[in-house]
Amino acid sequence: MRRGAHLLLGLALAGLCGWLVLRDLDWRALAAALAAPDLRWLALAPVFLAAGYACRVARWRAMLATARPGLGLGRCAVPLLGSIAANNLLPLRMGDVLRCVGFSRWLGLDAGTITATVLVERLLDLLTVLLAFGLALLVLAPGRALVGAGAGALVALGLAALVLLLAPGLLRPLVRLAEAGLRRIRPGAGAAFARFAEPLLATLARGRRMPGLILWSAAAWGCEGAVYWAVAKALPAITAPMAAWLAMPAGTLATLLPSTPGHVGTFDYFAIRAAESLGNSAAAATAFAVLVHAVLYLTTTLAGSLCLLVWRLRAAPQDARA
Repeated sequence: MRRGAHLLLGLALAGLCGWLVLRDLDWRALAAALAAPDLRWLALAPVFLAAGYACRVARWRAMLATARPGLGLGRCAVPLLGSIAANNLLPLRMGDVLRCVGFSRWLGLDAGTITATVLVERLLDLLTVLLAFGLALLVLAPGRALVGAGAGALVALGLAALVLLLAPGLLRPLVRLAEAGLRRIRPGAGAAFARFAEPLLATLARGRRMPGLILWSAAAWGCEGAVYWAVAKALPAITAPMAAWLAMPAGTLATLLPSTPGHVGTFDYFAIRAAESLGNSAAAATAFAVLVHAVLYLTTTLAGSLCLLVWRLRAAPQDARA
């Protein structure tokens, strides 16, 4: 029932955001904004995206290597990219579940260890995007007191969280406190939290690798921002292409909201508003959001689907022997 309610809420939010985008849209201006993009810049977008995902694969491999040294980049790329494609096509982020559980034999690791690395990965991504959002607001929207205060708070929050990641011993008391509180409210929930928290803390405790993981995260999201920037440069109607660096964290954070597979509607609404905030027209901002969403969705879905096909073809003989 909870999953059904979550799915219905996602559809409602996606519908609302889609309506807000389309209600006053000038379709002729949108068509003009999408006409004749600069193909040289547009061709760079998938290149930047591939570089960003190469950084993500290298980061995940570094985490998995603490439990199983010798894992190759290709062995790690298949589950990561396959899970992205599954998230694009299936509701309720089922791709993350598939990566944590379905690829256990493929990676030679138990589901708990894989889940811990995915949680660390998500935490690094969230903190990096929050920092990017705060810095983009400070740099691109200066002189606004409320915006400046919010941006400063985001940067401070991100830096504090990075300190905790670099010194994971500071997290243990907080985790223990949360576990004790959950056990008092609902013992089963406290026990479930402990089962996830222990592998997570164990993964974080291998702190020698954490500075490298942070650098990989910064590189990955820098490349993702470059995807947005290349798409903005490809559209002549975009008069302020630097808005791409604000649209990237705004659109990415919007994917945390319940939505449809591929985050249609929610992603687009917030990316459009971010692009408009620096002076781009509504039609140009909409064209930008639609095009960058298409690049992100189609490229990752195609690459991830090929990875899923490789996984099934190579896993089939193992399953038959089992």
